[in-house]
Amino acid sequence: MMDFRIIPIEGYDEKIGELVSMLDYSRAVLLDDIKSLTQEDLDFLPEGYSNTIGGLLMHIASIDFVHQVISFENRDLNDQELLEWGAALELGEQARDKYKNQPLSYYIEKLCTTRAQALARLKTMKDSWLSVEKKWDNGVAHNHYWLWYHVMEDEINHRGQIRILKRLLENRV
Repeated sequence: MMDFRIIPIEGYDEKIGELVSMLDYSRAVLLDDIKSLTQEDLDFLPEGYSNTIGGLLMHIASIDFVHQVISFENRDLNDQELLEWGAALELGEQARDKYKNQPLSYYIEKLCTTRAQALARLKTMKDSWLSVEKKWDNGVAHNHYWLWYHVMEDEINHRGQIRILKRLLENRV
């Protein structure tokens, strides 16, 4: 059953637990939205659209992964990680070519694996870690709280795109 409260999750510091509560809710809604999609649905690309549902799901998983590297390891992706996740991060033609002919279970496994890794690492952090400030190469400040807010924000944004594609799926001939 869905819980419509933002509350600390046991095993995490208070603020991190509240963040995890929001991440959990966003992911539960996404998984519910995609639960009945077929491989054909995941590969559907209507005219005028640049991403499939499968590509968007991989993008969501990639954002989770990238933000783990940035926030927990204090680095950018290495060459091997870019090879694995680059198409999903960039989307477009590269992602359309790479992410097709896969069953829903493939995408769910990627989403669940990256999220499980994030949650395990968040469990080891203290609330003060959320406020640690850093700067991007261009000098713009950010903190860990913002990074994980962005993971959630990006997922919610792409969930909206997935819902539009699902509506288009209903009207395809």
